[in-house]
Amino acid sequence: MIRPTLGRGDVGGRGRIAAVAATGIVLACACGEVYELRPEYAGRLLECAACHRHLRAGHPARVVAGGEPAFDRDVFLFRERLLTITSKYEVQAADGTPILYVERPTYLLRTVFAYALGAIAATLTLVWVTTLIRSVGQDLAALIVLAGLAVAPAVFLVVSMSLRPLRHVTVYRNDSRAETLLRVLQDQRFAVLTRSYTVVTVSGEILARLRKRYVHNIIRKRWYVETPTGQVVALAIEESIVLSLLRRVLGSFFGLLRTNFVFIHTDGTVLGEFNRKFTILDRYVLDLTGDPQRDLDRRVALALGIMLDTAERR
Repeated sequence: MIRPTLGRGDVGGRGRIAAVAATGIVLACACGEVYELRPEYAGRLLECAACHRHLRAGHPARVVAGGEPAFDRDVFLFRERLLTITSKYEVQAADGTPILYVERPTYLLRTVFAYALGAIAATLTLVWVTTLIRSVGQDLAALIVLAGLAVAPAVFLVVSMSLRPLRHVTVYRNDSRAETLLRVLQDQRFAVLTRSYTVVTVSGEILARLRKRYVHNIIRKRWYVETPTGQVVALAIEESIVLSLLRRVLGSFFGLLRTNFVFIHTDGTVLGEFNRKFTILDRYVLDLTGDPQRDLDRRVALALGIMLDTAERR
């Protein structure tokens, strides 16, 4: 086996250990030499240039997402609060300690008002169609009736969906809602083929976009995780195509056919899972232990887990 020898150019200096540890791999030899290594050296067997000892390089120091300890973990437990109009979740650590609080408002009255205006618009469309039939005569009446029956529902959908308020998700430090840590913004009021959400920090920095294509819901639901530039880096897909097809026919079947998702990197690596626990209440586990290198930002993973429940109406 070829063991690369560490050169003097790799030495970081003893006085720089603390600064180097936050940005790269630090390797110290028993002879006193300290080396700063590039990430590609992680896990490799190396040789000290001074004493020729064999040293195994570790991995880069882990950086906490956003500097917020609440996101510095691989397992998140979700507990949805019931008997509330607004979607509310308490996020817990693996030991059950509350770490975050999530809300997605429903805006019930504004939604009902939007549907009412949509119904009025559809009714006016039918009235206009009736007037048009009287003016053109019976020859084209059948054709106009068919057109009216097709246009009226379309008018209802466009008007009602366009007036419905955007339902953004807010992640707070706790249920006092005094401090916001993360937001998931709904990008469209009305979506036909694709719907997307933008994950942003409190300062407005875009972390990722979550996108779902409705055509996939026919067979197997999936969500795409994209960078701010539009590059797909991961996706969440229903774990079993057989169970997903059964759910299309039987629904949840009294909770026995649970909708679980697998998080997959674009290279095919399984990063984690989002599973519903077999309980009467809505409880979920986001397990990212398959991604020890944190390729998937934990803030983005948390946002995706929230949307897999609230946006999929599970």
